[in-house]
Amino acid sequence: MHNIELQNQRFATMLFATVYPLYLNKVVRKGRTQDDLNQVITWLTGFETTKIEQLITEKVTFETFFKQANLHPNASLITGVICGYRVEEISNPLTQKVRYLDKLVDELAKGRTLDKILRK
Repeated sequence: MHNIELQNQRFATMLFATVYPLYLNKVVRKGRTQDDLNQVITWLTGFETTKIEQLITEKVTFETFFKQANLHPNASLITGVICGYRVEEISNPLTQKVRYLDKLVDELAKGRTLDKILRK
C-alpha cells in the first residue's frame, strides 16, 4: 500500500481524544489557551465546546468527528504547508480536513491572531 493511502487510513481510525491533548499542549506551551483552541475547532467544525468534550468522551475517530462536523464554508481558504503537504492539494477529503485542523492549530501556536486564523 502506498504511503499516502496508509496515512489516509491512519487518519480515519485515529481517535480525536488522543490528538486533542496534543493540540492543547502545543498551544498552551506557546501561551495560548484552551478557549482559543476550542474557538478554532468550533470555527472549522461548527462544534460548540460541549460537543467537543462529548466527542472526546465518546472517543470518536477523526472519520466520525468530521462526518458529524459542519465544515465552515471558508475552510477552503486554509492554505499552506503542514507536515510537508500543501493542504489545498490534498485529494483525500478526510485527510484534508484533518490537515486543515492541524494547520489552524499550528497558526494558533505560532501566535497568529484569531482574526487571521478564522478566515472570514
